[in-house]
Amino acid sequence: MNTEMLKEEIKRELPGLLRDDPAFRAFVLDVTRSEYAGRAETQDRFWEVLAELRRDREEQARKWNEQKAEDKRKWDEQARKWDEQARKWDEQKAEDKRNWDEQKAEDRLRWDEQRLKWERNQDELLRLHEEIMAQSKKVDRSIGALGARWGLQSERAFRDALASILEESFGVQVINVNEIDTTGEVFGRPDQVELDVIVKNGQLLICELKSSIDKAGMYSFERKARFYERLHNRKADRLIVISPMIDPRALKVAAQLGIETFGDSLDITGV
Repeated sequence: MNTEMLKEEIKRELPGLLRDDPAFRAFVLDVTRSEYAGRAETQDRFWEVLAELRRDREEQARKWNEQKAEDKRKWDEQARKWDEQARKWDEQKAEDKRNWDEQKAEDRLRWDEQRLKWERNQDELLRLHEEIMAQSKKVDRSIGALGARWGLQSERAFRDALASILEESFGVQVINVNEIDTTGEVFGRPDQVELDVIVKNGQLLICELKSSIDKAGMYSFERKARFYERLHNRKADRLIVISPMIDPRALKVAAQLGIETFGDSLDITGV
């Protein structure tokens, strides 16, 4: 049997011999002992390897923790820089807004001052214009009264002008009333009685609108007003005479009879 065949035969038989023959197994172990480490040595080497692995793991964990700490430090430093930059941005934004608000407030104040000054000027111009126009109208009405006095225009036209001013200026309606005095209470014989009335907010105002009025005319107006009150069973709140030409003696009669007198429709108060 050659060497190769012998090796093959040993390979086939060796496992069974080692399993079944303790003496042979001990012989083989003794012969091959120098080729491998013993149990104690193996165990020692195992614990050494395990200790090395543990040291490597601890070292790796230490390095990892150091890296994490370094990363956290760098991140905290970066976050601090970001926070500082954000704070500077906020401060700058607040400063810009404050400057903008101050500028807007100053501009608004200047604009308000200019607008107020312009409005005051406009009000003053409007007041002067209205005053001039009012004086002009008064002059026109005085001239109209003279014309009515001397027959250059009708008394009716002058009365209508005064009534129109009342309606436009005070938002009232001047109602021309014509009543029949069958007993002659006003003029001493039956006749038509004409007068003007204003009703506003429950108040009754009886008016006489004339280009001129004398003492007799004032008495006549008072009788017409009382006739109207008795006819309608209602007391007038005010008796008013409007005329640019009132005889001084008529003024005394008006004061005695409780009649208010005005030289122009715009002079009336409390309508």
